[in-house]
Amino acid sequence: MAMKILVVGAGSIGGYFGGRLTEAGADVTFLVRPARATALRRTGLVIKSARGDYHHKSPKLVDAASLTADFDLILLSCKAYDLTGAIADFAPAVGPDTLILPLLNGISHLDDLDRAFGAARVLGGQCVISTVLDPEGRIVHLNEIESLTFGARDPSQIERVSAITTVFATARFATQRSDTIMQDMWEKFVFITSLAGITCLMRATIGDIVAAGGDTIALALAGECAAIAASQGYTLREPARQRTSTALTAPGSPLAASMLRDIERSGRIEADHILGTMLARCPPGAAAPVLRIAYVHVKSYEAGRAHMIERAPG
Repeated sequence: MAMKILVVGAGSIGGYFGGRLTEAGADVTFLVRPARATALRRTGLVIKSARGDYHHKSPKLVDAASLTADFDLILLSCKAYDLTGAIADFAPAVGPDTLILPLLNGISHLDDLDRAFGAARVLGGQCVISTVLDPEGRIVHLNEIESLTFGARDPSQIERVSAITTVFATARFATQRSDTIMQDMWEKFVFITSLAGITCLMRATIGDIVAAGGDTIALALAGECAAIAASQGYTLREPARQRTSTALTAPGSPLAASMLRDIERSGRIEADHILGTMLARCPPGAAAPVLRIAYVHVKSYEAGRAHMIERAPG
């Protein structure tokens, strides 16, 4: 029997990976809100990518009220601040043998999902991809980089993870099954927290920060985050440490966190899920001064944005 996959949302990330799986012949259904459903029924699911374009005229869509517990895998890629609502929406689809594969940044979402469904149903996972929705609702892949890494967090998941590996291998994206998924997730967590912290704090790209002599501050922040990871049992492996160091000190680099782009457009950000979660894991008595300043900076932005919304007419 073919694996039945539910993709929660059909935004730029869920739509991309779900679309690629559909393209490969997998049985994929998208759980979408009414506005997105209307758009997809009008235009279909469209991916524009240097890896190859794809257009599905009539993807399988469902709303929360119509869900039943007959899915083998749930692919979850919402923003952290939408997680509570997403859990309520897809909960009816979680059956006794369902596995949930979250692709959110950070790690604290695992706690939320474990509480809601039990750790035995929640895989570890992460993705590396840069995508956006254009004004027509098409998924635009901004470069040729795309990968999805996943793995078991519980021995009971191993056999079903093997089946997922087989399905993912048929799709047109790079995928990897990891036996060290929590280590992988913590190494990415250190990197994205360091990148978000320094680029949001300085409101600048890495190249501009380096030009201003701020590379030592970026490395100090990365060192604080790496020390917190080590305190949780996840000492960075040398390749990860080197990748983070190189990325944060590259002259002329246009690299900036997506959190900075969200700030620049006055959007919502994942301040607590990324910087706040890292800071909360800091051992008692340990100092993380740059991380703490960066966290206060993004929380100050959130406070100012909330006040602006409160004062807005209507």
